[in-house]
Amino acid sequence: MLADVMRGLLGKATSLFPGVYRRFEPDVWVMTAIRLLGAIGFSICMPFLALYLHQDRGVSMTLVGTILLAGGLCAAVSQAVGGELSDRYGRRPILLVAALAGAFLYAGLAVLIGISAPVWAITLVYIAGRSMLTATHPVITAMVADFVPKGRLTEAYGVLRIGANIGWAAGPAIGGYLFDAIPYAWLFAIPAATCVIIFVVVSVSIRRPESGTEGRQGFRGVLPWVSSPPFLIFTLLTLLLFVVMGQMGSTLSVFTVDRVGFSPAQYGWLLTLNGLIVIFFQYPVTRVLGKVAKARAILLGCLLYGIGYLSLAWITGFGWALGAMAVITAGEIIHTPITLSVAAELAPQGLRGRYMGLFGLSETIGFAVAPVLGGILLDAFPASPELVWPPLASIAFVAAIGYLWWARRYRLQ
Repeated sequence: MLADVMRGLLGKATSLFPGVYRRFEPDVWVMTAIRLLGAIGFSICMPFLALYLHQDRGVSMTLVGTILLAGGLCAAVSQAVGGELSDRYGRRPILLVAALAGAFLYAGLAVLIGISAPVWAITLVYIAGRSMLTATHPVITAMVADFVPKGRLTEAYGVLRIGANIGWAAGPAIGGYLFDAIPYAWLFAIPAATCVIIFVVVSVSIRRPESGTEGRQGFRGVLPWVSSPPFLIFTLLTLLLFVVMGQMGSTLSVFTVDRVGFSPAQYGWLLTLNGLIVIFFQYPVTRVLGKVAKARAILLGCLLYGIGYLSLAWITGFGWALGAMAVITAGEIIHTPITLSVAAELAPQGLRGRYMGLFGLSETIGFAVAPVLGGILLDAFPASPELVWPPLASIAFVAAIGYLWWARRYRLQ
């Protein structure tokens, strides 16, 4: 029944695509395709890494969280570096290098996991592979801001998210079934292949003239918050919400499978529901958001995130989990494109890669801190979800208060 409903939603979303396609120039769709390929490759295997390390290799959830934290911190640095380099040397070369390196690193992970290599070796290659993937994110978001008018940025970022979530809809469902059916190491052949495809797509499709923009500007140029307090505060507030958002990829997987008793396939369906709701509703919601004050939309997104994660404390079955995921996803489709749009509007034209890289740094730091906090709480309260999810959900409510103050302080309408 659930599969039939999801297929129906996907069919309706597909029927709307021709009209949406004509609203944007081809470069937007190339960037969307790249995000789709990267997301499907990553989500087929990486959300199950915490399960592999915890269940198959006997690693504690606290240590798993620490490993993911290390990967996130390195990925955060790679975002800042990727954005900076794309300003200096152009977007296309950075995308090509990252795709080629990612293909080799994912193939390396397949080999290491296949031979049950030491956890430290798997950790190092995982960190490098994740860093290559996330280095492309600010390059893509900056590139969209390069050729989309300011008034259409929220809508364009909504389309970009639809591409990524098509990958997130298909990847976890496929990965959840394959995780039970074949050796986990084999899953990493898929992201290696998607990286090769991305390399080809970038080589063939991206021909927009580029040149390095700003020269070396010194310390103040590299650190935008030195001269842009609004950008700094907005980024820090968004980091708080990323800590909550990041629970979906690690804490939620262990909680639902290891503690509640869902199968990996059921966890995969939760992520698939998330992706399909984004696919079906993201664009219509984004069009509506264009008529709503940004401050109100951001505040609503935070509140929905907090309510959705809070409800997991009293989970009673798979249907409850699906409902909680629907509320969480409602917060996601409201909050994410608006914050990307605000960050892009705060960025000077010649430094978009740098600013979007630093904004992306907050995302990867938040996603890195998330499994550590979640892992500590899961280890400390293994049978008490009411002591795990309320503290995590409260972070979203704190972020909502902070956004409200920021909007009033800097007159965001």
